[in-house]
Amino acid sequence: MVLFDFNLKSDLSNWYVVDDGVMGGLSAGNLSLDENGHAVYSGTVSLENYGGFSSIRYQFKRMDVGSFDKMVLRVNGDGKRYQFRVKSKRYERPSYIQYFTTNGDWQTIEISLADLYPTFRGRTLNMPNYPGEVMEEIAILVGNKKAESFRLVIDKIELQ
Repeated sequence: MVLFDFNLKSDLSNWYVVDDGVMGGLSAGNLSLDENGHAVYSGTVSLENYGGFSSIRYQFKRMDVGSFDKMVLRVNGDGKRYQFRVKSKRYERPSYIQYFTTNGDWQTIEISLADLYPTFRGRTLNMPNYPGEVMEEIAILVGNKKAESFRLVIDKIELQ
C-alpha cells in the first residue's frame, strides 16, 4: 500500500518540518518538490544552543497496519544516516525508530516494522518494539551529533 507517492501534484500540507528550534536550537530543514516531483528534504543541522536535529513528519488518519510487515522507502541521499520514525498515535510521546544510511544513489530501503524500537528525546525506552497494529504518523529525522548540511530526495513511501 502506497503511503505517499511524491509527484508534481503532491499536496504537502500534511507534511511539516520540526527542527530543534522547539528547544532553542538553530537547525533549519525544508521540504519541497523538485522539477521531477520528488520530495527534497534539505537543510542544515546546528549544534548551537543545544540543538542537533531536523525532521519532517507526515500525519494521516489512523490506519490499520496489522497486515503489513515492512516500510519501504525509495530515496536518493547524500551518504548520511537518517532515522525513520513511526507513531501509533500522533500525540503519544515515544516514537518507534530505525536508522538507515544513504549512499548517494537511488536506493530502496526496507525497514521491518517489528524492528522499530521505542525512543523518546534520543533515549531508548524499556518497552516493547512497535506493536504494528495502527499508525498515525511517520517521520524522517537527521541528527548525527554533528553540524552538517543534508539532502534527501524521496520518491515513494509504502507499506508492504
